[in-house]
Amino acid sequence: MRKTIGVRREDKNKWERRTPLIPADVNELYERFGITTIVQPSDIRIFPDEVYKNAKARIDEGLSNADIVFGVKEIPTRLLEKGKTYVFFSHTVKGQPYNMEMLKRLMDLQCNLIDYERMSDHRNARLITFSVYAGLAGMIETLHAFGRKMKMQGFRTPFERIKQAYQYSSDIKAKEEIKDIGLEISKTGIPSEIHPLAVGLSGYGNVSKGAQNILDLLPVKTITPDQLRVGLNGADLDNAYIYKAVFEEKDMVQPREGEFELQDYYDHPEKYESIFDDYLSDLNILVNCVYWTEKYPRLITRQRLKDYLVGSNKSGLQVIGDISCDINGSIEITKAATKPDNACYTYYADEDDYKNGIQDSGITIMAIDNLPCEFPREASASFSSELKVFVNDIVSADFKKDFKDLNLPNEIKKAVILQNGALTPDYQYMAAFL
Repeated sequence: MRKTIGVRREDKNKWERRTPLIPADVNELYERFGITTIVQPSDIRIFPDEVYKNAKARIDEGLSNADIVFGVKEIPTRLLEKGKTYVFFSHTVKGQPYNMEMLKRLMDLQCNLIDYERMSDHRNARLITFSVYAGLAGMIETLHAFGRKMKMQGFRTPFERIKQAYQYSSDIKAKEEIKDIGLEISKTGIPSEIHPLAVGLSGYGNVSKGAQNILDLLPVKTITPDQLRVGLNGADLDNAYIYKAVFEEKDMVQPREGEFELQDYYDHPEKYESIFDDYLSDLNILVNCVYWTEKYPRLITRQRLKDYLVGSNKSGLQVIGDISCDINGSIEITKAATKPDNACYTYYADEDDYKNGIQDSGITIMAIDNLPCEFPREASASFSSELKVFVNDIVSADFKKDFKDLNLPNEIKKAVILQNGALTPDYQYMAAFL
């Protein structure tokens, strides 16, 4: 059986240089399974066309002869082909209105759609993800913004040496510089005016782990959210350290009645309310890493910011690195996604208004929505190593069979949103969004 797959050119914006399958893995798929790969040419992809050619791929604008087409971001509706199987991040499962036209077009063309975001193991842990690199880049961008903001306020800190993530040639180079900055902080300390410096991370999954991978290169002391709620003060605080708190669900919300139960929160989030405002005055930096939908309470709202921060005599929240980047979502003041060349905007709670860029006052929000693009080579290689394991199963599947008889591993089958243009059983709820 001839097996041919396609890798589409990413063209959503100039920053999107990633690829779902790197040349080395394309070559491995050819050698192991006889899978031929057609790669669309690209002037910006981190791996040049010639490297794919050397990996036994065929460079061709047309992907009509590919049985399966792999991409990273959404595919424009005009490029979709009848009866094709597509694998990419569709951003449709929450009913995102901006992608409903694309979903409807896939249905009209009787396509199959597999979404990386829904590929998971028996514990529901995602198997193919850029999350760690989102965390890495997101923390670097957040610390960069904080360093610039402190300089505007007249405080010279080692953080102002931190560049934006894309300005480093690799994640290794970024880590080397941040580790060196950590040594400087250990020697000279944090300026007394902004000490103690508290950094909070909402969530503890892969995004949070990536962010902590960067933060932990600095001199860090881990504290509990309860310690932060009481307030950081006292003679035992050391200005040679940054104080880190990681928030789990039980730290961020409480039931309106009774005791907190994690499964009950997942099943009935409407019974819970946010308690995150308890931390706002003592947090200097918040890095948001949580998965959120509208059924869950927001961590931060406009009203809470006004109630708890306006007129406060504490330095309070300076920068939010909203890696999750849900617009008007868990962080309600995240009003729009940004790109690396204009990464931040600043919110003023007293006026309920915004200014572009990093400002000396207000709360600066970093809301880049494609953070892994800032380390395209490393992020692509990591993603491809996870994806290649499943490529042969996907290209060998007979999508003409009934869904119950579809011969795919369960990890992949649960990610099939459309089969021959019809919503599969787990995704029937999405019909309401159409």
